[in-house]
Amino acid sequence: MTVEPYSKEPRFKNAMLRFWRDWFRSALVIVLVITSFRSAIADWNDVPTGSMKPTILEGDRIVVNKLAYDLRLPYSTVRLLTWADPSRGDIIILRSPADGIRLVKRVVGVPGDAIGMINNRLVVNGEILAYGPLDPDLAVGYRDAQSNRVLAEENLVGERHAVMLTTSQLSQRTFEPIQVPEDCYFVMGDNRDESLDSRHFGFVDRGTVLGRATAVAASVDPSHSFIPRWQRFFHALR
Repeated sequence: MTVEPYSKEPRFKNAMLRFWRDWFRSALVIVLVITSFRSAIADWNDVPTGSMKPTILEGDRIVVNKLAYDLRLPYSTVRLLTWADPSRGDIIILRSPADGIRLVKRVVGVPGDAIGMINNRLVVNGEILAYGPLDPDLAVGYRDAQSNRVLAEENLVGERHAVMLTTSQLSQRTFEPIQVPEDCYFVMGDNRDESLDSRHFGFVDRGTVLGRATAVAASVDPSHSFIPRWQRFFHALR
C-alpha cells in the first residue's frame, strides 16, 4: 500500500480563503458605512480654485453638512425628507447647471428675489447693498501680493461676509434686475471678478444643492510649498 505524503497546502488554502472572506466582508461594511455617511450626512471637499476668495482659499478642506436642508438616499440625489431651504448668505455645494461639476458658491438670491448689479454692487429687491471695510475675521489667513485686489465687507440683507474685486479683470459687473424663479437660486462667488456663477450659467435648481459648507477643517498653502495655514484650521465660514 502506497501512502500519500501529508500536505499542508489544502489546509493553508482554506485558512487563507476564510481569512479573505472574513476580511473582505468587514472591509466592505466599513466602506459602505463611510461612503454612506459622506454621501448623505457629512462630507469634506478640497478646494482647488479661488472663486470664493477671500472667504475660502485654494488648499482649504471644507466641511459640508449634507443634512443642512434635507435627507437624501445615499449614493443618489433622491430627497427623502426636506426641512429647510438655502437662505441668502449660505455657502452651498451644488452641481453646476452647465456641466454637472461640483461647485461651492454663495446664495445671493432666493425664490422671488429680484437680483441685479451696478458696477459690482449687488442690488437685492431694489436695495443696493451696503459695503464697508473688511473685518479681518472674515478673511483669516488670506494674503495676496497683487495690488489690483480690493477687499470689502458686503452686507447681504443682514448677512455680513467678505468679497474681493479685481480691478484689472474683465467681468460682468453690471446687469439689469432679474427675478429668481420658484425652487431656484442665484449664486455667486465671493471673488466677484473671477467666478463662474449664475451670471454665466443661470439659476441653480433646488435639486442640485448638495449641502452647506460650514467650516474649514484644514488648510495648506499651494503657493508656498503646501505649508499648513494653522490659523484656518477649524475656522467657521461666514
